[in-house]
Amino acid sequence: MSNTETEVTTDVAVDTDVAQQTPVAAEQETEVKRLSTKEIIAYLADKFPKCFSVDGPAKALKIGIFQDLSANLAEDGTVSKTRLRQALRHYTSSWRYLKAVKLGNFRVDIDGNDSAEIDQEQADYASKTLKESQDKFGNKNKHDKASKKPYKGSKLNKSDNPTEAKPSAHNPEAKQEKQAKFKSVKSTKSTHTKAEVKLVPVEDSAVVVGKSVKVKLGNSPMNAIITEVAGKDVSVQLNSGMVVKTQIKNIFTE
Repeated sequence: MSNTETEVTTDVAVDTDVAQQTPVAAEQETEVKRLSTKEIIAYLADKFPKCFSVDGPAKALKIGIFQDLSANLAEDGTVSKTRLRQALRHYTSSWRYLKAVKLGNFRVDIDGNDSAEIDQEQADYASKTLKESQDKFGNKNKHDKASKKPYKGSKLNKSDNPTEAKPSAHNPEAKQEKQAKFKSVKSTKSTHTKAEVKLVPVEDSAVVVGKSVKVKLGNSPMNAIITEVAGKDVSVQLNSGMVVKTQIKNIFTE
């Protein structure tokens, strides 16, 4: 096909072998190859803004624009011919560019001037290429999204029924049921704790400084060490470090 997009990247001159270049030229060639394709396109868009762009609607390029660019950038040294050819191939195969190749649109040269009108054959080729690319990569993206597993912390994993609604805070029956369940659990824990801990009152003669005991403050016995004894009054130090003054009747052992 003589007037299709493929001519942009195939009708090119052969690069000079790097081995035949001077050491300085070879070093420059190696250096410019380090630029990525996107960086080269950005460079072309900056140098030829009426021809190239990095976003928004693209313009169809003149057939043979590679030769024009090569001649214009011959003394530049920023982009090698090989990398320029690769960048053009990438640019002209993008969806954004293929959408610009429509019947009636004009191709432009490096200065943005109209070069030639796009004919039906070129428009059909671009449309076909665009559709094939979108079908291939579009379906791939959909498949990737569908194959992704839900995040472990998502609500869908917390319930077998994703449509199951949470009990409303304004639902009296649900609220009462929740409170009853909470009281039942609390009562069970309390009973279980009391059954496990059997406290034995400490005899007066056994209340001595340094003895480990249980001191009952409120409803729960706490571990403590006797620090001072003054008659019926006893000072104990809790595990938290707090010193509490109480009476012998509140001192126990297990």
